[in-house]
Amino acid sequence: MKKSLVALAALAVAGVASAQSSVTLFGVVDAAISGYSNKSENVGFPTLANPFYVDSIKASRTALTNSGYNSSRIGFRGTEDLGGGLAASFWLEAPISNDDGQTGISTFRRRSTVSLSGGFGEVRLGRDYTPTFWNDTVFDPFGTNGVGTNLVSTANDAFNAFPGFTAPSVPGVPNVGGNNYVRASNTIGYFLPPNLGGFYGQVQYGFHEQNKFDPGTVTPTALNNSRTGRYVGGRVGYANGPLDVATSYGSSTIGDNFYVGTTTTVKTWNLGASYDFGVVKLFGEYSRAKNEIDVDTPFVTGTIGNDIDLKGYLIGVTVPVGAGLIRAAYSAVKYDLNVPFSALEDPKANKFAIGYVHNLSKRTALYATVARIRNKDGAALTLGGPSFVTTTTLLPGQAFLPKTSTGYDVGIRHAF
Repeated sequence: MKKSLVALAALAVAGVASAQSSVTLFGVVDAAISGYSNKSENVGFPTLANPFYVDSIKASRTALTNSGYNSSRIGFRGTEDLGGGLAASFWLEAPISNDDGQTGISTFRRRSTVSLSGGFGEVRLGRDYTPTFWNDTVFDPFGTNGVGTNLVSTANDAFNAFPGFTAPSVPGVPNVGGNNYVRASNTIGYFLPPNLGGFYGQVQYGFHEQNKFDPGTVTPTALNNSRTGRYVGGRVGYANGPLDVATSYGSSTIGDNFYVGTTTTVKTWNLGASYDFGVVKLFGEYSRAKNEIDVDTPFVTGTIGNDIDLKGYLIGVTVPVGAGLIRAAYSAVKYDLNVPFSALEDPKANKFAIGYVHNLSKRTALYATVARIRNKDGAALTLGGPSFVTTTTLLPGQAFLPKTSTGYDVGIRHAF
């Protein structure tokens, strides 16, 4: 009898615990047939010295890809009710490459956080989205996925790259990771409570986790080992009915040289908004970013042309049509290289994207997107696929500038 009572008590405790906490498995599997075509144009003219003159070179690729509509992922999230209005929660989210199966739950780099929430809001620790990225994705009809991703997002991704990652001085192919643009690691974040009449906001601080030495003269001479990696940002907005508007600011340290006394920082500000009229939803965003080198040592200046301004904007629309959704967006960016007395035009690019999503159910959708980027004056932004061809040993003496990038996604998305 005593053993039976103990067993019943244990089951009762387990029942209470399960009623107060929950764990959810979730994910997205998104696959598409994608095509990319990147064209470069010859900057010279036909001459006797170039009998094999080629007007342009096009590099193309067709591939099975993932994340054309929503990012493929798998994750676990859970919440425990602590009583008194308090709750503890966790979120572990991993990217998956379902097109080749090579990336599974090997890393939780999409998000890995633990938090405590209540009437005061939420305090969240771990790797998470940055406040400045939210406007780029929330106010993009394509949600910064696939070939439809707006140019503001594409350009900022490369603009924020840390040393050691692909990020041309005149930005080109978007960087994959290696920056604090989309997400930041080692962060402490605070979110306002959700009951503020439509107002929302957050602040975030990311530790650089670099070593500090005393005296400073014993600091190792290696570059980017003193301050690189630090992130500070915040976002505030208002959402009520059909209107959603938000602004954000962030500062990311992407490089430093301790003995020269230089620190390279990207400072980003953006403003985004959307308004849902029912028959059509409008989107818009304006963004400014500055990659600047601060100098602490007297008589030392940054290299001319390293302080670069990036300005961009986006206008977009979605139109519900029965079980489907038409999406379209135009975006443009311009780089100010800040090179005095230069006769060269500043690089710039624009992009148009249009697509359609057909919902077979709440969890399954078919989609198609086409997009085209036009680069000018040395900009080299692409939709993906092969790099632009700028030189080739088969055509000595001939140089090419990136011109257009065209692509499409046709795929299926299933969420669970």
